[in-house]
Amino acid sequence: MASSADEVAFEDYYVGQEIRTAGRTIEISDILAFAGLTGDHYPLHTDEEFAATTPFGTRVAHGPLTYAMAVGLIALSNFYGHAVLAMRECQELRARRPVFPGDTIHVEATVTGHEPSSRPEAGIMTVHYSVVNQKAEQVMTFRMVVLVRRRIPVTDDARPATAEAQAATQAGESA
Repeated sequence: MASSADEVAFEDYYVGQEIRTAGRTIEISDILAFAGLTGDHYPLHTDEEFAATTPFGTRVAHGPLTYAMAVGLIALSNFYGHAVLAMRECQELRARRPVFPGDTIHVEATVTGHEPSSRPEAGIMTVHYSVVNQKAEQVMTFRMVVLVRRRIPVTDDARPATAEAQAATQAGESA
């Protein structure tokens, strides 16, 4: 990887590359702040008396809070530096286990896709996120697809041909 956040670019990443973030303990204050920020005051998250009557037996973190914390932990790790131009999509988000107040989560992320983009200044990267608690239990998984800045923009001559362009070239060669 490059030495500074400004220098990291698409060319520095590869399929199979992994990172493990530091941990972050989820507190009641995080859950209540998230409820206030989003307006999601569902009693499973904000009312201990109600939550005690559920199968969880206590309050749990909002799923979107766990997702946001995971994204933040990766950001704090500086894995992407300033290379991400845009988030394209989040795929296959799964909440696998509840996150309780007092749980400490970290992220184990792996680059699973690395391909050219139609934009010469960027590439497309897919990263699988696994959010894990202090008991080594997977609590959430998802894939992020991001547009990543290239250090050196691809010229038309170096751009991989699309299937349509390859077919047109082959048709012209056989005529």
